[in-house]
Amino acid sequence: VIDRTALILDIFAQHAKTREGKLQVDLALHEFRKPRLTKMWTHLERQSGAGGVGLRGPGESQLEIDKRLLRDRIIVLKRKIDDVQKQRDLHRKGRLNAGLPILSLVGYTNAGKSTLLNYLTSAGVMAENILFATLDPTTRKVKLPGHKTHPEVLLTDTVGFIQKLPTQLVAAFRATLEEVREADVLVHVIDVSNPMWAKQANAVRTVLNEIGAGDKPMVQLLNKIDLLSAEDAAYCREEMRQMKNAVAVSAITGEGMEDFVAVAEEAMADLLVPVEMLIPYSKGDDLNIIHEVGAVEEVDYKETGTYIKGRVPKSVAMRLHEHRLDVEDTSVVGKKKIKKSKQEASEEEWADIGRGRHSATRTD
Repeated sequence: VIDRTALILDIFAQHAKTREGKLQVDLALHEFRKPRLTKMWTHLERQSGAGGVGLRGPGESQLEIDKRLLRDRIIVLKRKIDDVQKQRDLHRKGRLNAGLPILSLVGYTNAGKSTLLNYLTSAGVMAENILFATLDPTTRKVKLPGHKTHPEVLLTDTVGFIQKLPTQLVAAFRATLEEVREADVLVHVIDVSNPMWAKQANAVRTVLNEIGAGDKPMVQLLNKIDLLSAEDAAYCREEMRQMKNAVAVSAITGEGMEDFVAVAEEAMADLLVPVEMLIPYSKGDDLNIIHEVGAVEEVDYKETGTYIKGRVPKSVAMRLHEHRLDVEDTSVVGKKKIKKSKQEASEEEWADIGRGRHSATRTD
C-alpha cells in the first residue's frame, strides 16, 4: 500500500524521458523519502543504552549512513537543477529580447493541453489519454490567423496540475513552473467532458495563486466539447460567448479554434502600446522588428525615413524609444529642468545674501 504522493511520484518517474525531467523527479523522490527513513531499519537490533554512552546498534548506524547519503544526493541534484535553471533563464531572456508575447497552456492533468499545442503548431509532442504525459515544457512559435495584434506568439505547454499538488513536486519542478510565471497570458485548458471539471478548474487556480501567477491575464478554454452531446456542446459555446476571454473548442476536431484565436488576441491587446515612429532608412532592422512583433496600422515613406504608426510590445517601444514621435525625450527635458532649477536656486541665494539673510561664504 502506498500513499497518494508516492503514487504521483511513481507516475512521474515512469514518464520522465529527458535529463531535466529525470533530475526533477529524482529530487522529488529523495525529498519524499528523507523523512521516512526512520522506520526502515527497525528490524535490526539496537543498543538499549545500558551498555554505556556511545554504544549504538547496527540499525541506528545504518540509519545515519542512509540519511547522510540521501542528504548528499539531494545537494548534488539541486546543483544540477540549478544548472538547468540557468539554461532556461538564457532561453527565456532570448525570448524576451525577441519581443514575442508568451502564451502558457495551464490546466489539470489530461485536460488536452498537448493536443491543443499539436493542433496549433504541429509540435509533435506526446499527447495521450494518461495522467502527466507532459513533464517538460515545450515552447513553439505559432502564427495566429487573426493578425489583429501579434503576427506571431510563443506557445508553451506545461506540466499538468492536480488537487493538493505535493510540495516536493512544487520545489523540484520550480524551473518548469517558472515558465508559467513568466508568461504574458495564461490559457486555462479545462476538460469539460469530465463531470468534476469545475472542481479541477478551482484546483488549477489555487496552484496558480500558490506559485504567484494568479493575477496574470487568462483565457478560459473549455476543451473536448466533441465528447459532449449536441445540446451540451451548444450550451457551452453560448455560455462562453457571454463571458470575457472564454471559448469552447475541441482540440481534436479543430472546432472553435477561430474563436480561440480571436479571444487570445483580445487578451493580448493590453500587451501592446500605441506608437508613432520615424525610422531612418539606415535602421532597416528596427523597422523589421516592428513588422514582426507588432501590429502596423499606417506606413508612409518620408524624406528622412519611414513613418510608421501601430502597436508594439512595451519592450520594443522602450528599445526603439529614440525613433518615437509621440513622446518627448525625457532625458533631455530632465537635464534642462535640473540645470534651470540650479540656476534659479543660485539667483535666490545671492538675493538672500544681498538682504543679509545668508553669509557670502558658500560650502558647495
